[in-house]
This record gives sequence, C-alpha cells and structure tokens, in this order.
Amino acid sequence: MNLTEFNQSDLCEHFSCPERSGSPAVYILLYVCSAAVVLLTLCGNMLVIISVLHFKQLHTPTNMLVLSLAVSDFLVGALVMPPMLIWIIESCWIFGRAFCICFLLFSGFLMICSIYNIALIAVDRYLALSNPFLYMNRITRRTMCIVVYSNCCVSLTYITAVYYFNGSFMGSVMCPGECIYFLNEVWSVLDLVVSFTFPLSIIIILYTRVFVIAKKHATAIRELNNHTRPKTQKITSHSMKSERKAAKVLGILVSVFLMCLLPYFICSLLGDVIELQTETFQKLVIVLYLNSTINPVIYALFYPWFRRCIKLIITLRIFQTDSELINVLS
Repeated sequence: MNLTEFNQSDLCEHFSCPERSGSPAVYILLYVCSAAVVLLTLCGNMLVIISVLHFKQLHTPTNMLVLSLAVSDFLVGALVMPPMLIWIIESCWIFGRAFCICFLLFSGFLMICSIYNIALIAVDRYLALSNPFLYMNRITRRTMCIVVYSNCCVSLTYITAVYYFNGSFMGSVMCPGECIYFLNEVWSVLDLVVSFTFPLSIIIILYTRVFVIAKKHATAIRELNNHTRPKTQKITSHSMKSERKAAKVLGILVSVFLMCLLPYFICSLLGDVIELQTETFQKLVIVLYLNSTINPVIYALFYPWFRRCIKLIITLRIFQTDSELINVLS
C-alpha cells in the first residue's frame, strides 16, 4: 500500500478501532497464553545466552553467531512480542504515537539482524566445511565478534534510513488505534531485496552447498571404512554420524526459519495485489516472531550440549568454583 493511494483522513477511517467484544474469560485466556509464549521465549533464549557466555568450551566462532541470534530473539520476546500481542488481543494500538515509532524501529532492526544472523551462520558453516584448515587459522572469536557488531550497526543504519527517507514518520500518517507505516514503491523494492531476496538467496545457496559437501564427506568416509581396521572404522563411523546429525540440525533450523519468514514476506509482496486486513497481517508478524520462541526448542531437542547446560544452570552448579571449565561437549 503506497502513501499516494490515500489521504490521511481516508487512512484513519479505514483503520478505525473496533469496539471490544467477547467475554472476560476469553481475554484472560488470551493474555495467559500470550504471557506463556513471551516467558518461553525469554527463558529459552536466556538459557542459550548463559550457556555460551559461561562455559569456555562453547567460546567458539560459530557460537558467537548463535549468541547473537539468541540475544536478538531474547529482545524480540522482551520488547516486541508483548505490545504486538496486546495489540492483537485488544484489536487496537493503545500505546500512542511515540511508542509506535520506537516499536517499528526496534522490531524492524531485530528482524533484519535475525535474518542476517541466519545468513552469517550459513556462510560460517560453508567456510568450515569447504576449507576447514583455512577456517581454523583465519576465523577467530575476535573476527566473529567484529562481524556480529558490524551486522548490528549496518542493520540499525539501514532500518533508520528506510523510515527516515521514506517519509512515513515525517508526515502525520499515524492513526489512533493503529501502528502502521507505508513504504513508497522505490523503498518497497529496495526493502524486498535487502531484507528478503538477498539474504534468502545466501541461505538457500550456501546451505545447499553445505549438504552437498557433507554428503561427499560421508561418501568418502564410507569408502575409507571398507579399507581400514575395525578401530579406525569405529572412529570414522562416529565422525560420519556426527556430520549427518549436524546437517540434520542445520536443515531443521533453516526450514523452521523459512516457514516463519516466508508467509510474512509473500503477503508483503502481494500487498498491492490482494487487500490484506490488519488482523491478518498482525498474525503473520506473530508467526515471524514465533521463530524466536522455537529456536531454543530446536537447540534443546537436537543439541546434547545444550541439554547438559540447562541441567547445570537449573541445578545452580554454574555458581560452583571453576564451573566454566565443566566439559559439556562429551
């Protein structure tokens, strides 16, 4: 939807706030379920953050990206999900214009950060598998921290430029009871490329390469097993199993991410073709945000080290002397 299609009065008339209907019990249930989702998002990602920061075995370049993604997901649960869920339940934006601007800026920033975090993880895994010796010598924690910091700075600069130069916030197109912004045609195309097409292409191409390389490694290991002693065969079989498991987890993580991401961007792309109701668009945004809730669940289901870390954190063993040296990868 472009700014030129409506004047301000038409917009505010189109997006009027409906009267609240339904029994109090339904609203209480909705708020309880929303609070549970927010709490799960906060606790799950906080466990990931504590695990990576506390245990020295997890201080790897790849886990710096995992940490960055967990921080983004935690902030989504803390600052973006609550007002979004309240808006959906109340069918009305009740927080005012100033908070709406901050909300849109912050939610856009975190979405861009998360998308490019996933893309950087794809680059990291591709480099690690395609040239492991170069990766071990060149990619350090310091290098990865610089990459993460640069990603945050570029994402913040981009989302600020989108809102400022597009003019949505410079005008007065903020209707009572709504928190929406409109991109003109130029910025719509640019945002589609920067926020969706480019990172999605990186993710798909590199993860496809990751699976091809992993398959080649598995084939080579299988052929090696046919000409080695039983002890070596046991070691290589274990390596092959680990690679397949790692590839499986990567595939699940990316598939869930794409399932949460695609509906939002497809409907955004078709916004000028099909008329979307505000409620429908809100639900698509929530599906996108739910990826922040699901990521820690994926780690818990498929990463044994994360389950060990959870046990150590819950039992408060992390407060013992030298607990950061506990072996969580064995």
